[in-house]
Amino acid sequence: MRQQNVIAAVARKAKGPFSIESLILSGPSPDEVLVKIEGVGLCHTDLVVKDSAFPPALPAVLGHEGAGVVEAVGENIDDVKVGDRVILSFASCGACSACRDHTPGYCDQAAALNYAGARLNGKSALGGEQGAVASHFFGQSSFATHAVVYANNIVKAPDDAPLALLGPFGCSIQTGAGTVLNVMRPPAGAAILIAGAGAVGLSAVMAAALAGCAPIIVSDPMHERRTAAIDFGATHSHDPNEAPLREAVTSFAKGGVNFAIDTTGRREVIEAGVDALSKRGVLACLGIAPDEAPTFDVPINHLMGYGRRIVGVIEGDSDPRQLIPMLLDHYRAGRFPFDKMIKTYSLENINEAVRDQAAGRCVKPVLLPPSDLANARSHSDPAP
Repeated sequence: MRQQNVIAAVARKAKGPFSIESLILSGPSPDEVLVKIEGVGLCHTDLVVKDSAFPPALPAVLGHEGAGVVEAVGENIDDVKVGDRVILSFASCGACSACRDHTPGYCDQAAALNYAGARLNGKSALGGEQGAVASHFFGQSSFATHAVVYANNIVKAPDDAPLALLGPFGCSIQTGAGTVLNVMRPPAGAAILIAGAGAVGLSAVMAAALAGCAPIIVSDPMHERRTAAIDFGATHSHDPNEAPLREAVTSFAKGGVNFAIDTTGRREVIEAGVDALSKRGVLACLGIAPDEAPTFDVPINHLMGYGRRIVGVIEGDSDPRQLIPMLLDHYRAGRFPFDKMIKTYSLENINEAVRDQAAGRCVKPVLLPPSDLANARSHSDPAP
């Protein structure tokens, strides 16, 4: 396998800043593809993994919403060629029952392919002067100028879409939109609540608008994000600091909502979301729970007596090669304006992007290749 010099944002210490470093990337192997990254989304999951005990172990190159151009293909790859414009999603084996059922997020080898920090042979594809760095996060590790990925990660991108901005379709966009379109499949006129107006929540808002849901209620403590939700198709917004969620929801939707989506992973929000459901209502849990709050309490009789359901959803129960092209068709027709929630940063400014996202100054940061590779090689800035 040939080696590739890359610039990458490396997570070396929990709760510390990303450092911009020069690394060596090996690959592609016979079953991999080398992609030059044109843009990569910054996802909340990247930060949860960096700052907690979730795998892979640090140091690691994270990033799992990449998009770019294929520069080399392994000898076993026949459906991808050099020059292809591609969106990178999560990795899956393509052969197990979940993959055959077009729900690859539940692949039997999901842990080994996405979270182990190495190839299936146990060896990382990344290293530098300080030793090995975990690779293959979500099968890509795309906080870098290049990534080696499995063929099943890849969704080909249309020529008339802004490639550098398409990476978030690989995770956050398909998670929010897929939960509405694949899991809930709401009829027109169904009432829906979406807790959290980050990229996942706003993607769910856009999908709910496509499905004709009404009302579409968004709850978020940040004024800027509530305003953005209305711009993306929400009919009502709720500030959880001003009124209880159920009280607000029932003022907008008598009897409660048919569907609710939690993107926060917060115990109190999930419990309130269940309480806001109508009879036979469905709550989908999408957010990763903080380490200190891994459980929630729901009265069994309220769940059983009203026929309410709670479901966990990974990646919107999506087959990326089916959902992402459909969403891009809606985008090109003006019905899915995902690009309005994106703000771009250079990769060497990743810590600024983290701070801006946390402060609500942007919804979805997308990191572009370093503007000055020579200076980026030794660049780092303060912790977010």
